[in-house]
Amino acid sequence: MFAAVFLACLCRFGGILIVLSNLELALQGYFAERLISRQTLQRNTVMQKRVGDQIFIAFPYRRNGVLVSCKYRDINKKFWQERDTEKIFYGLDDIKGESDIIIVEGEMDKLAMEEAGFRNCVSVPDGAPPSVSTKDLPSEEQASRIILATDGDPPGQALAEELARRLGRERFA
Repeated sequence: MFAAVFLACLCRFGGILIVLSNLELALQGYFAERLISRQTLQRNTVMQKRVGDQIFIAFPYRRNGVLVSCKYRDINKKFWQERDTEKIFYGLDDIKGESDIIIVEGEMDKLAMEEAGFRNCVSVPDGAPPSVSTKDLPSEEQASRIILATDGDPPGQALAEELARRLGRERFA
């Protein structure tokens, strides 16, 4: 196990105040079992939120370093997101200036891609099917190639098809 990763954090956006804190040992172990390193968790500011007696993993969504939303999940894949916040790609700041970008289905997929050496990766905010604006993706001049790494199940394939339709099939590898 590794030591506490983050300091407590109070974040305000859209009139909402959220309280995030260090990952507890159980969640640190959860990520360690999935080979997600402390460095990757820190770089992506993965934290936790306590709701009653339950603890959720917190994935802060940022644009230009500013918190615009936060998505939560428990270890059983129960998800929820802050209300009335923007739906943007998770890891959006990581693809600035990149000519090749990778789009994955979930936050854990994005973290795993980073562990494999690919920081030029974003995740859709709602898994499949998407309800996300693609306006924040780099323009055709910047991102000449987009790689889709969605799940092979029907929702993942539907997501890949929808993203290809929205972004232009000619940009996909």
